[in-house]
Amino acid sequence: MLELTFTTEEIARTRFAISPLWETVAARMQLSRPSPSPVHRRWAAQVAPRVSGRDPEWPLLAELVPPGARRMPALVCPVPARSMPDLERELEGLRAQTPEFVRTSLDMVPTAQGPEVDRLRDDPVDCLRRLSDELTAYWETAVAPYWPQVLTLLESEVLHRARRLAEGGVGHAFGDLDPGIRWKDVTLHVPSRTADGRRDLDGRGLVLTPTAFEYPGVWHILSPLAPPTVRYPARGLGTLWEGRSAPVPEALTGVLGRTRARLLAELETPAGQGDLVRRTGRSKASVSEGLTALRRAGLVSRHRTGRHVLYTRTGLGEHLVESSGTSDGR
Repeated sequence: MLELTFTTEEIARTRFAISPLWETVAARMQLSRPSPSPVHRRWAAQVAPRVSGRDPEWPLLAELVPPGARRMPALVCPVPARSMPDLERELEGLRAQTPEFVRTSLDMVPTAQGPEVDRLRDDPVDCLRRLSDELTAYWETAVAPYWPQVLTLLESEVLHRARRLAEGGVGHAFGDLDPGIRWKDVTLHVPSRTADGRRDLDGRGLVLTPTAFEYPGVWHILSPLAPPTVRYPARGLGTLWEGRSAPVPEALTGVLGRTRARLLAELETPAGQGDLVRRTGRSKASVSEGLTALRRAGLVSRHRTGRHVLYTRTGLGEHLVESSGTSDGR
């Protein structure tokens, strides 16, 4: 168990970030398992046939992120400098890594081996361009077709954390990041298979990256080569592929009507209007009218994140749902 103790300065420098590049790498890890997580079974059933037997098309990626990888060189997936970069911006950062950084990164992970890795050591500039092309190809095959709904999930998670921070401070925002993560006495306790004990953040703060594809489990980066980072599964993964409807208590239906009650129940995690149309089976006009009514009643709030508009329950909305018999959860 890692223990990351924060100073006031480090709390101020802590931020959330979404990483399309990490999701690409995590999708690779998920599909390389003998049996993907049940949460991702529907997605894996569609995508696995598209990537099966194609490792010769992305040989460098295959050696750097082999099946069952527990560690990977920092060069594979640089920590994003911005909160919501697009994939191309992240790949620019990957291609810009210096030869010294690449070789040091490889030296720190002895399991990174193979002829392609040897070529990477000898000619980092050319091989980073190839790795960028391989990651782009993998992204287009395994992630891009599903990215709008994945991005909505990740943006919803960041919005949820911002709301919890506003309501109860850092401990409230960090206290339920993952069942294995605990916040106590300004210390974040993070499960780890590769490290143990107290680690200093060296005044750099922490980058928290919610992830859709790496589940279950938590990944961390604690290295002089990159900002301290913890990657953890986003809330609501159970709804990402399955289209599961949240239960709607009859008491809530009696107060609000069936459509508005269903919408409020579905906002267990923040969601966009289109996603609510898909999940509830209601028309776009009906969902829009219901959301407007819930906003006027102070039960739902509206937030813009990048190009998307997400709706989320207010504190009053949460209280109403919970007191009607539905509890919040993953």
